[in-house]
Amino acid sequence: MKGKSFRRSGLCVAMGICLASMMLPALAANTDGSLSGRVAAGAEVTVRNADTGFTRTVKADAQGNYRFPFLPIGTYQLQASKDGQAVGETVQVVVSLGNESNVSLGGATDLAAVQVIGSRVITPVDVRSTESATNITKAELERVPIARDAQAVALLAPGVVQGQYGGASFGGSSVSENAVYINGLNVTDFYKRVGFSTIPFGFFKEFQVKTGGYSVEFGRTTGGVINAVTQSGTNEFKYGAELVWEPKSLQSTGDDHYDRQGRAYRISSKDKYDRTNLNVHASGPLVRDKLFFYAMYEFRDYQPQSTNNAGGTFFDGKSDKGFWGTKLDWQISDRHLLEFLAFSDKNETTTDNYDFTTGRRGVRSNTQYSEVGGVNWALTYTGYLSENFSMKALYGENKRDRIASSLNDQDCDAVQDRRDGSLPQIGCVSSAQVENGADKREAARLDFEWQLGDHLLRFGLDRETNTSDNESFYPGPSRKFYQIYPTAPGTELENGGIVPAGVVAYVRARQQEVSGTFETINSAYYLEDNWQVTPNLMLNAGMRVESFDNKNGAGSTYIKIDDMIAPRAGFSWDFRGDGRSKVFGNIGRYYLPLVNQINVKQAGAFLDERTYYAFQGLEAFERNGTTYYRPILGAQIGPIDNSQGDGTVGDLRSEVDRDLDPVYQDEAILGYQAMFGDTWSWGVRGIYRRLHNAIDDMNISSNGIVCNGKRKDMGYVMANPGKNVTLYTDTNCDGVNDAYVTIDTSRAGWAVYDANGKYLGERGWVKPKRTYRALEFMLDRAWDDKWAFNASYTWSKSEGNAEGPSNSDFGFDNTSRTESFDDPYVNLDGDGPLPNDRRHQLKLRGAYAIDDHWTVGATLNAQSGRPINAFGMGTPYDRRIYHSFYVCVDKCTLPYDQRVYQLRGRGAGGRTPWIYDVGASLTYQKSFGAADLRVKLAVYNLLNQQRAVEVDDSYETGVGVVNKFYGLGTGYQNPRYAQLTVSVDF
Repeated sequence: MKGKSFRRSGLCVAMGICLASMMLPALAANTDGSLSGRVAAGAEVTVRNADTGFTRTVKADAQGNYRFPFLPIGTYQLQASKDGQAVGETVQVVVSLGNESNVSLGGATDLAAVQVIGSRVITPVDVRSTESATNITKAELERVPIARDAQAVALLAPGVVQGQYGGASFGGSSVSENAVYINGLNVTDFYKRVGFSTIPFGFFKEFQVKTGGYSVEFGRTTGGVINAVTQSGTNEFKYGAELVWEPKSLQSTGDDHYDRQGRAYRISSKDKYDRTNLNVHASGPLVRDKLFFYAMYEFRDYQPQSTNNAGGTFFDGKSDKGFWGTKLDWQISDRHLLEFLAFSDKNETTTDNYDFTTGRRGVRSNTQYSEVGGVNWALTYTGYLSENFSMKALYGENKRDRIASSLNDQDCDAVQDRRDGSLPQIGCVSSAQVENGADKREAARLDFEWQLGDHLLRFGLDRETNTSDNESFYPGPSRKFYQIYPTAPGTELENGGIVPAGVVAYVRARQQEVSGTFETINSAYYLEDNWQVTPNLMLNAGMRVESFDNKNGAGSTYIKIDDMIAPRAGFSWDFRGDGRSKVFGNIGRYYLPLVNQINVKQAGAFLDERTYYAFQGLEAFERNGTTYYRPILGAQIGPIDNSQGDGTVGDLRSEVDRDLDPVYQDEAILGYQAMFGDTWSWGVRGIYRRLHNAIDDMNISSNGIVCNGKRKDMGYVMANPGKNVTLYTDTNCDGVNDAYVTIDTSRAGWAVYDANGKYLGERGWVKPKRTYRALEFMLDRAWDDKWAFNASYTWSKSEGNAEGPSNSDFGFDNTSRTESFDDPYVNLDGDGPLPNDRRHQLKLRGAYAIDDHWTVGATLNAQSGRPINAFGMGTPYDRRIYHSFYVCVDKCTLPYDQRVYQLRGRGAGGRTPWIYDVGASLTYQKSFGAADLRVKLAVYNLLNQQRAVEVDDSYETGVGVVNKFYGLGTGYQNPRYAQLTVSVDF
């Protein structure tokens, strides 16, 4: 299947200009930086890292240009010489992650283009870069109150907000569209793309958060990139320890929340934890100036305690598995470097469940077990093969376990009462699903740089083999999940069954299970030319060509999308020539791969069997001294529905569109950034993003062929909603698939019947849409050993009818198997503000050194609320009950064509409140001989605001049945808590 090629109508031309005082463009790989500038023609320029002894010398060209690519980040001494004599003074320059430092030497130009902070040259305005990125070092983060994880760092960047499922939204994207790299190794979860491998904060050295406009070396993301590097050893032997303590005694009590009748529906007052982490680390030379090590072990003790929403069950957890990590760096020579990274983020949590109906801990009712993480490693080679030609090569593995079970899994069925908006689990098991999964990524890539006069060519290729071993099923002797729903007589259920007279609730008994090994191969190659047209004008043009190959349980391809051409372009113009300001811009296309979850659930022996029964009340029973409930099943309603998986690997030609188009996003950015004074810089940029296509499961209930008076039902297929779908199907009504049929799903594919079952015609799906427009304003003052300050304000608008591959509208995290396109009515008339639309964002952070020992820090994150919807459970166009933007307001117990509906568009319920999150910290530092002591007390959510960040968007729980919890919070700000950090380094 062919991917979308570049179309003029798909990309808007946006120009950017970037001030540059040197000849060469700003480009650096994703694990290091680079250094360039001008000097006397023919001079030799030597760069030396005093910490490691790494030294390289290059010769400037006839115009006086020099460049050092692929430099490990750090502080360097820079010296020019000619004919054996030094030219100018030695300069100390900082090379940061993903950036190019620009320094002129020996009188080639003055030093107006650089900024000297203390004794170091830094470049707060990277006049070489056309991308939108935020660089933050560990030293900077230690001065302010920032939660100790990579995602918290990403949330400091403009335009990044907290999304659902524990992820972050970049530029209006869903949380499943991001990528995370550690030392060049992709550690993003590829099963659902929600989450990533984690390492302790102390193991990091520097972060770069890319929010847009990134180079063609980066792909497989339509959101953003978190790019980080770890600590490394030097010639100085060092060791130390760091204790991080978050006790219950320094946490505020969570608020209990009550419904409109004054009844508690979300008990949070018992939710607290104790967390103690102690890491010990050592680094130094194994061979001076040649071979270095860094090693860390972190002891962990995490003891969370909480209750369920109703407060009837108390959870007491414990997690104490440690982390280990190491980094080896071998400077084989000044032309060859080798580095090795390895770490284990394996973690295990055991949670005991206790009866808590009396407000006191009672008997233990269950124990839950979970395991996540795995062992990861990467080997990277850097070769400076000549002064003009360099390369990097990486091979590594990233592993993540997904294991969840409980003691009661064999004996207890899962039961949920969805008549209650708090969705209580009323059975004797808490596990949503028993899962035993393991994901393994094998990553390999090559990157090259070749300087050819005024052209810098960058090219490379990368390949990932992502393998998922999976076994999952519902707990209990029946291996079924029983869910109780409200309904009304005459309603058509998802299986086509009609609710009989007198039935006001039904039970859906769902059996879902699958096992097997599934693989996806993602590969790409790229080429980029950076042409310095004049000393002040640089043009950049690149292209990335991608391929995604998803395979079934037998190892055969079932979805392959190739020839995905992602062009990207930008240019920069030094209109002043002082290197202190820039106007920059770029345009580009970005593709998103399918998650491995699709392989498992679409191309495996996936069983998803749903049987519907009339609900005849609850039966109480006791287990371990606690009372639980199970539903009493009445008559079965309609047939068993296995349209989403019958437990066999079917003819995938009938379940996957033959000509599937990929999901991709076009982006245009135009911005300006400038320095003023010695330490200040500011900037502004405008951003436009448009997401094209969706790949999701669609219930094709008509292939256009009549068999026995009915349209042929294809069941759920993977396709592009609103576009042509080509499927292998039965065209002669003999029950055997025999030919391909193309269905235009913008107008057909869903059979419509009247209340008596008479065929009325067909309906199609709306095309998915998502646009993001933003203006970002930034102000920054660099740390000068006295104080620093950073501020950003973002105005943005995220609109459309599709959030992305994951959907937080309904709290459904099955990436690319959302409910958004299950039938044509879910998104009908559903245009408007999307879930990650926060119109205003203000972010501040700063630090001030009171004296040589005491430093205070503060942060503020203020955001306007997200939109609230008002979802109904039916439509005036179809008798099927399902999510929609239509609410029944009259005659709701009558057949669907007699009911009165009202359209409630996106955002009809208003917005959640503004959120103000203030942090404060106080740090004390002092040296005692060879020991450096640092003590930091940080307080998060200083104002102890506990406002709703998510609410229940379902206005109805059944047709005409108003949800008593509608608009009430389902997620809140965490209460105020404090963290004490004590570190000693020798």
